[in-house]
Amino acid sequence: MGRVVSTDEACAARKAARDQGKRFVFTNGCFDLIHRGHVEILKAAKALGDVLCVGINSDSSVRRLKGERRPIVGVADRAAVLAALDTVDLVTVFDQDTPAHLISLLVPDVLVKGSDYSLDEIVGRSDVERAGGIVVRVPLLEGFSTEKLLREIAGRYRDVVDREMPDG
Repeated sequence: MGRVVSTDEACAARKAARDQGKRFVFTNGCFDLIHRGHVEILKAAKALGDVLCVGINSDSSVRRLKGERRPIVGVADRAAVLAALDTVDLVTVFDQDTPAHLISLLVPDVLVKGSDYSLDEIVGRSDVERAGGIVVRVPLLEGFSTEKLLREIAGRYRDVVDREMPDG
């Protein structure tokens, strides 16, 4: 099980991994409603190294990127759920719209993104490759996305929109 850490703690963990000859892997995202697609990317990322650090967007960053109705789940809860996954070693939060600054501090051995990003779109790629690291695009599991999940929930509960939702 992983832990939620500050940027400074993530950098210290990166240094420790380097000193121990371990391969440090980084990926990032909003991880608003965590679904199987997320889990599969995290499993693939973990398989590429020894330590997996996941950067997640803060609530204000998610709002700027996804709109005022997001995130559905607050950052503390998103971080806790990710840290509870066996594949995740570290979770750290960033407030910028991209993890560029965080990646420039960590300079992971492996930077992982989903295949929905072209290599040219991957933030931090140049920092990682300049330091001798690699960038890996992981194929997405078809049919899984937060937007699809939100549409499914909205469709199923359309009849209760104007009345109180039941607890649980």
